[in-house]
Amino acid sequence: PFTSLFAAAESVKGTNIKIAAQDVFYEEKGAFTGEISPAMILGCGCSHVIIGHSERRQYFNETDEVINKKVKAARNNGLGVVFCIGESLAERESGKTFDVLKREIEKGLENIDGDNIVVAYEPVWAIGTGKTASPSETQEAHAYIRERLRVLYGNKADENRIIYGGSVTPENGNSLMACEDVDGALVGGASLNPESFARIIKFKKITK
Repeated sequence: PFTSLFAAAESVKGTNIKIAAQDVFYEEKGAFTGEISPAMILGCGCSHVIIGHSERRQYFNETDEVINKKVKAARNNGLGVVFCIGESLAERESGKTFDVLKREIEKGLENIDGDNIVVAYEPVWAIGTGKTASPSETQEAHAYIRERLRVLYGNKADENRIIYGGSVTPENGNSLMACEDVDGALVGGASLNPESFARIIKFKKITK
C-alpha cells in the first residue's frame, strides 16, 4: 500500500530489490484530491508501478484509455511499468482470449515505446480463486503476448519480460516458470506469507 512504500524502499536500499507502487494517477499535478502522482511515487523511493491490474479494471472501472494515460504518465516520469492484462472466464470460454489480449495491448500501449515495460498476464478467472492456468495455457498466452509485442516493437520485444499472475503458489511456481515465455511472476495472496513468498522467488529457471 502507498502508506508503506517509503519504509519498504528504505528497508531494501543498497540491494537489487526494486519497489513498485500498486497504482498511479495520470496527471502530474493539479487539484485531484486523494490521487497519487508519479512524482509522489518516485519520492517514496519506488522505481516501478503496477498499472491495469484486474481489480482496478473491475472495481474502479478503469478503461484501456485511462490505463494508457497512466502508462504514459509513469514512463514520462521515469517509472518502470508492470502492465497487467488478461481475460475473464466468460471471455476464455467463448474463445476470445487472444482478442482481449490484443485489444488491451494495442490500446494500453498505444504511442508508448517498449522501454522498461513488463507485461503481466493475469487471467481474471485465476486471481484469488485458487484456480491456475495450466503451464500449456500460460505458455500459449505468453507466446501470443510476445507476438503482439513484436508487432509493436520489433525484435526489441524480446527484451520485454512477460510475467504470470494468477494464484501463483510454491506448489505450481516451478512448473509455470519452466514455460519458455514466462519470465517471472506477479504474486498476490501467496506474498502475504513470507515463507511461501520466499519459496516462490527462489525458483530455478530452466533455460534451453
